[in-house]
Amino acid sequence: MARRILSWLRWTLGIVVLLGILVQVYFFSHLYWLRDHNPNMTTFMDARLAKMREIKPDAKLGFVWVPYEKISDHLKRAILTSEDDKFVDHDGFDWEGIQKAIEKNEKRGKLVAGGSTISQQLSKNLFLSGERSFLRKGQEAMITVMMEGVLDKQRILEIYLNVIEWGDGIFGAEAASRHYFGISASQLSPSQAARLAAMVPRPRFYDRNRNSTYLAKRAEAILRRMPQANLP
Repeated sequence: MARRILSWLRWTLGIVVLLGILVQVYFFSHLYWLRDHNPNMTTFMDARLAKMREIKPDAKLGFVWVPYEKISDHLKRAILTSEDDKFVDHDGFDWEGIQKAIEKNEKRGKLVAGGSTISQQLSKNLFLSGERSFLRKGQEAMITVMMEGVLDKQRILEIYLNVIEWGDGIFGAEAASRHYFGISASQLSPSQAARLAAMVPRPRFYDRNRNSTYLAKRAEAILRRMPQANLP
């Protein structure tokens, strides 16, 4: 009986390990595909669209892919300044930023900062659900490591700028530029780029509250620091 149980446990463990490996192979192969293919949809975009269609069955996302060179350098600098100022130098993780986030959360007694890099945010948006768990964070870290190994920094930033949320159903730099300013992403001025970057943490909220005092102040702070940002 004991041998039978031990054999069953080994078999079950083997299946679990095999499935885990297959999942990682899937993520790796998809990341490799992204080297020269553009995503039409991300897991996060799909989830948002499903939510929108609960209210409006024929809802559609505002999403237009544009290549890296068609996105204003001002927006690239603004996003790096706002979201990940060590992007060109780190290996996918900002360890100093993570430590500061931990200290800030401990001080506040709740989760108020995450310390996630652009690579980590893109890993989550491309493949993972919005649930918060150690398992999801672990998978996010593994995808981030693979992403940094397979894609160069410019490609990571290009995909990120094209798929992040910028309003209610608005995804990517081109759709956001048209939605808020009526121009293409290549035409954004420094101040317009800074304002879009300031919206990233709460895009749907700021889409509804465009005259927010905090948003204006945050955009001004980003604008002042943008010249120091290094582009990949």
